[in-house]
Amino acid sequence: MQDQSLMKARSIYYNLFSKLFVYSKDVTVYFELINILKLLEENPLDATTKEAMSRILSKLDPTSNIVLVQEYDDIFHNPETKNIRTTASYYDEGVESGKKRVEMLQFLAKTKIRRNESEFAEYEDTIGFILTLMAELNELIVNGEEEYKNTQHCIFAEVLNDFIEDFAKEVYEHECADIFKDVVIVLKAFIEFERLYLEVSKPEPRIEVQREVPSCDVIPDSEAERRAKNKAMKANGPKIEDADPDSIAYDVEAEI
Repeated sequence: MQDQSLMKARSIYYNLFSKLFVYSKDVTVYFELINILKLLEENPLDATTKEAMSRILSKLDPTSNIVLVQEYDDIFHNPETKNIRTTASYYDEGVESGKKRVEMLQFLAKTKIRRNESEFAEYEDTIGFILTLMAELNELIVNGEEEYKNTQHCIFAEVLNDFIEDFAKEVYEHECADIFKDVVIVLKAFIEFERLYLEVSKPEPRIEVQREVPSCDVIPDSEAERRAKNKAMKANGPKIEDADPDSIAYDVEAEI
């Protein structure tokens, strides 16, 4: 019974984040989101998430989704601001539609759930799709289809857990994030709960290798030294008319 209650609570949280990270102008979805926030504000994970959800509710218009949609656009779609990437493949390899998408397609093939391309155009390894899928798998498990427990566990452990910290950090630090700063606070608290519930460790921080791209205007030290010697030799050496023609040709060619 306790496990069933936890599963239902997890479904509510996954539904909350699905509605926040899947782009929708449907006001019905927005009103459902408001109701979920109110419910979780009364039954929070801790005092910090309660305060975060109270702030979110205070900033949202109870009659219109314009404020939320605008901030979502500014963070994820606006060409004038830094756009946050949303796919697991991007955080894993720096490319879209990479290995993590293949993994998600393989997990999806083990379920009866399929992506409705007419309503959800983004890839299967986007944060919104993963959170929505986790919510739907939870519902199936609650309704007795416990064979999906392993699939859900694997999706969390091998895909979502691997990039959620990096994604959350990007969103929290975005110049336009206001409501979504508090969303990230709630999200990170829930992910910590999920790690405990599913017995999955937090991944080690990624080590980013900084690669310097050589500039065409920068001359390597060895080349600069060689050119300096050539100039000195020309300044102090024989005049052109006294010099060996082959030597002159070599020097000019090297200088280029």
